[in-house]
Amino acid sequence: MQSNNAGQVRRQRFDRIVAVFHQDIYRYAAWLSRDKAIAEDVVQEALLRAWKSLDALREDVATKPWLLTIVRRENARYFQRKRLETVDIDNLTASQSALLSEQPDDDLGDMREAIYALDDDYREPLVLQVLMGYSTSEIAEQMGIQQGAVLTRLHRARAKLREEMQTGAAE
Repeated sequence: MQSNNAGQVRRQRFDRIVAVFHQDIYRYAAWLSRDKAIAEDVVQEALLRAWKSLDALREDVATKPWLLTIVRRENARYFQRKRLETVDIDNLTASQSALLSEQPDDDLGDMREAIYALDDDYREPLVLQVLMGYSTSEIAEQMGIQQGAVLTRLHRARAKLREEMQTGAAE
């Protein structure tokens, strides 16, 4: 009976973790992968890995960074094993070509595109701070770099965004 009770406690702990952090890890996966369907796959695989290694999580305060690390690694695994299909744009139908020419006309779309265009080294700390609410020390720990490097990357990311948005507005 003890074993069944331990399994039930483990399941309840996992359910609480998922309830609290599911939206955060999905949002992070979506930013990393730039695709909602891929983000769903990444989150599903990440949650499976989290379930398997739940006993390794000793402190509840470390849950969010632990999950985000799993998501980041799972995203990398996804792109390592998945060969994405390419499309020959010369052979598109008229309706498919029209989809390629659509440009979002609002500033939010332009900002998202500018963020997506950033190198991963700049985009990731920016997303962790702005979207996920992490402090620079938490980002440094999460990414395995010094806090000064995080500050530099955040400064450069914002400068690149500012420049891109000003260039876009001038055009």
